[in-house]
Order: sequence, then structure tokens, then C-alpha cells
Amino acid sequence: MPGRRRRTSTTRASGTTTRTATTRRAPARRAAKPAPDLPTAGPGERIWVLAVPFRAPAPGASWHAGLQATVYVGRSLPPELAPYDPGPYTLERFLEDELNDEPRPLPPAKSLEPREEQCTGADAVIASAAAGHRVFLLGDDPGVGKTGTAIMAAREVCEMRGGDRVLVVADRPAAITIPHWTRSIAGFGDGGLRWCVTTWDRLAKVAALLKTAPQFDVVIGDEAHMVRHTTTQRWKHWKSVSGAARVKDAPFVIAATATPAHSPLELPYLAPQFAARAGEPLRSWADLPAKLTEHGFHVERGRYGWAWTEDAGERRADLARLQDWLTGGEPPAALHRSAPWGPVSVSGTAVALSPAERASYEAEWGEFRAEMQLARKGRQTARGRAALLRFRQKAGLIRVPATVDWVKAQVEAERQVAVSVEFVETAADPIREALLDAGIAVAGIYGRDRFDPEAERLRFQTGAAPVCVFTVTASISLHAGELLPGGATASDLPRVGLFHQPRFSGIQARQVTGRTHRDGQTSPWRVAFAEDTVEEQVARVMVERLAVSGSTAGADTASLQEIAELLDADWLPGTALTEA
Repeated sequence: MPGRRRRTSTTRASGTTTRTATTRRAPARRAAKPAPDLPTAGPGERIWVLAVPFRAPAPGASWHAGLQATVYVGRSLPPELAPYDPGPYTLERFLEDELNDEPRPLPPAKSLEPREEQCTGADAVIASAAAGHRVFLLGDDPGVGKTGTAIMAAREVCEMRGGDRVLVVADRPAAITIPHWTRSIAGFGDGGLRWCVTTWDRLAKVAALLKTAPQFDVVIGDEAHMVRHTTTQRWKHWKSVSGAARVKDAPFVIAATATPAHSPLELPYLAPQFAARAGEPLRSWADLPAKLTEHGFHVERGRYGWAWTEDAGERRADLARLQDWLTGGEPPAALHRSAPWGPVSVSGTAVALSPAERASYEAEWGEFRAEMQLARKGRQTARGRAALLRFRQKAGLIRVPATVDWVKAQVEAERQVAVSVEFVETAADPIREALLDAGIAVAGIYGRDRFDPEAERLRFQTGAAPVCVFTVTASISLHAGELLPGGATASDLPRVGLFHQPRFSGIQARQVTGRTHRDGQTSPWRVAFAEDTVEEQVARVMVERLAVSGSTAGADTASLQEIAELLDADWLPGTALTEA
């Protein structure tokens, strides 16, 4: 019985042992604490909800447990709290407007002119909502303009549904993505709606807010592939805010991502639309793998969970079926437009290790750290995933001089270089330090609280730092000619990109290339790896998954053929999931 446990006690009597069963009662549950009363403002006062960094001093303000935010009540905001005043459309400002009788006036914003593809894209989303669809997959290539498309569509869908509340869930880093969305909403026009922009990491706060507040009418999930796994807390909160598990009063969802998934098993956020398309109850799609099997998809349960087939023909058939589910109706429930400036060029760069480098690569982890003068030089061994991780770190660190030489050559050729890395200690730091020692300025977007990500991004974009080393995979712009905050434009020097370390995730790889290859700007990328090491295997996996994730959104994967041949990659799909 839940909450109880049987315990066996032993009693000795007359030289014999008998056992009697006793029952331990579950401790009485403590009564739930009542929710804290919401703050109230007196005559002439206003409630201010502040964006106070962790452990920062906020004299006169107090933490409110119910709102999970710092609050100040007064006639005006004191100067010492002014730095924490949140910008328009942020979660804090949204909460503040909920608590006060009148919202604060918005500052004037620079108007943005939508491009033709953004207007036609918004029309497609609006038509889908008018037809009663639940979810629209906006799968345009990076840089085509999904942000503007989603904003304009949300305005019209709200008007059509008689609502006025829009939630935008953006990727991290928040210091870059939230200002990007808030500027875009102001520039394209907020339509007089209530907008709330947050990040995937803060979705729990929004889910808690909706327990006592009205639901949102439209939800925009930027980089929607962030909820492709149903075992995470992020998915739990997404279900709450997106209405994925309910039919009544569910918002219309715009799932914006150029890389929806690595396989059909990673599309639970599209399940409400699949259920509507199939004319089946939403509840029956709670178990996505079982439903896919029922509909003839080539997925099966293995030792470590469900897996998608490796057969190329069966994969193409599954993708074709998904394409029909999303785009076969009238109107379609998905849209993809390839970048008019062409697909990104991705090529491979194999690095041959010298005998001494090979010996270092094969050394035990403790010996390797001692040789490379890294911290904690004790002998350490590992098995399984830990060993794989350490071999990747070894190969990446050994190749740092080769990467630095390549970057120097690109800078001398008057190009700006974006270097994508996965590890900090064995890649980002040594690359940055070596370039700084060579007299080359480097912007760093990596490491928690080590750099101001937006300040570092602007150093690169303005050309003050010709190189950017970064670990983030999405939601930042590093392309030439970008319109920067304040009206200036980024430098026009061509961008080139380098994966210093290949990644297992094709979704992350495709997102990374879109940081520089976007908004009409072309930018070739190279994937570096050490020959005959685990990196070569990872690069092979990355290219195959990159092809799958790209095809899921309808991308052109022909440019991957060269590196696929170099790595003997097994499969490149020829069928797109969504088309314009």
C-alpha cells in the first residue's frame, strides 16, 4: 500500500524463533503552506517586479516566494534599484503588468520592415490556425526570418481567437536571446498584446504562474527541438504552458526550429497535431513510440529504449509519411523555406597526429593531464562514456596548435573566424590564450559568468575582435552586416567557421552553422578531427545526424556529400519532410 512498509520483527521464546509482521505507519503529511499573498500598492504607489541577479544587493526590495521574483512597492523606483528595472515584454515586466492597474508606457522602438518571405510565412501560419490546427512547425532555414514570421502570425492569430496573451520561449543565453526577441516584437509591432518572453531554463516559473493566472492564447517555442525528450523537467513544464496534454482552452503553438529532430521518436511536441491529423484522441498519443509503431513507422524497442531503423529505405519511407502528416493537408501544418542564398558548405579537415602526439593520445588520463600541465595530475582511469569523453578531450587539446595556425591564416586573409568548441578547459581556453599570445583579439562566449555574452558578441560583430570562440549552439547572430542594437551594422568582412570539436548532435551542428550563414550572408564551415581517433567516429555520427535533422526540416543536404565520403558516412537522406 503506498506510504506503508512491512517490517518483520524477530522474537525468541523457549529456544525457538518466531516472526511477527508489524506495519510502520507513514508519517502524517504536513499541511501545505498557503500561497503568500500578492503584494499590493497603496495610493499613488506602484508594484515593481525587478530582474535582480543572484546574490546582488537590492536595498528596499524583497523576495516574494509566490512570484519567485524580487518586488519593490513605492511611488517611484529608487536609483539604486534602477539597474534591475526589466525591459518591455520580459517575464518580470509581464508579472508587473499583472499586478498593477495600468501597464507602464513602452519606450519608442525602431521599426522593422518585414521581408516578403516573412509575410508569406505568417500567412501560412494564420491559415493553419484558422483551420483549427493545434501546432504549426515553422522549419525555415536559419536566418530566413522565423522570428519576424512568428511575431506577425501571433498577432493575427490572437485577434482571430479573441485573445491578447502571447508567450515566447527562447533559447539561452538569455542575455542575447531575450533582448533579440523583445527588440523584434517592438520593431515588428506588438499589436497591443501582452507579450511574455522567457527562456527554456525559466519555464518552470511560467508554469507555476499559470496555476492561478489565465492561459496564454499563443505560445511560440523558439528552437522547439529543446523539448524533444519527454523524460526531462523541461518537457513537463512545456506540457503545462503549451497545452500539449489537454484539449480544452489549449493555445495555438508555433514550433519554430530548422532542426526538429534526429528521428520521428523525438517529435512529442508535434503529437497534438499528429492526433488531430489522424482524427484520434489526444490521450492516445501520449505514448508516441507506440503510436508510431501502430501507424507503421520503423521503430522498435531495444535494450536501451526505443530506436529508429538504420535501413535507409525505411527511413525515407518514415520521413515521407511525416511529410504527408504535416504538409499533405489543406492548409498545411508546416512550412520550410531554404535559405535563398544557398545551403551552408560543410567540409572536413582531417589532422594527422605525429608519433609523439599519438603517444600522448594513447596515454592514461592522469599522465596526459600531467604532460599537458592541466590541474589534478593524479592517475585516473575511466570506462565507457567517461573514457570516450576523455579521448575526445585529448584529441581536441592535441590539435589546438593546428587550429590556431588555421585561424591565424584566415585572419591574415581578412576574414573573421567563428570557432565552435564543446569543452572549455581543453579547447576554448587554450585556443583563446594562444591567439591572444599571438596578438589576435578574441571574443569569448563560453563559461558561466566568465564573460558578458552580448558584449563579447558585439566585439566580434563590430570587428574589434576578429575571432570568436564559443560553446553556445543557437540563438546568437555572428553574421556579416547584421543590424546591431542602436542602428549600427556589423562589419562586412566575410565569416568562416570551424568546428574545432565535432559533436554527436546533428541538431547542434546545424544550429551552429546558422550563426554565421544567415540573413543573406554565406559562410563556409569546416569540421576538424584527428585521424584514426574517436573524433573521426564522432564526426561520422555528426554528419549522418546533421543530414537527418536537416532533412526533417526540408533542408538541402547535398553540401554534406564531400565530408560524408571522407568519413565513409553510411546514409544521407534524399527525402525532405517539409517543403514551402
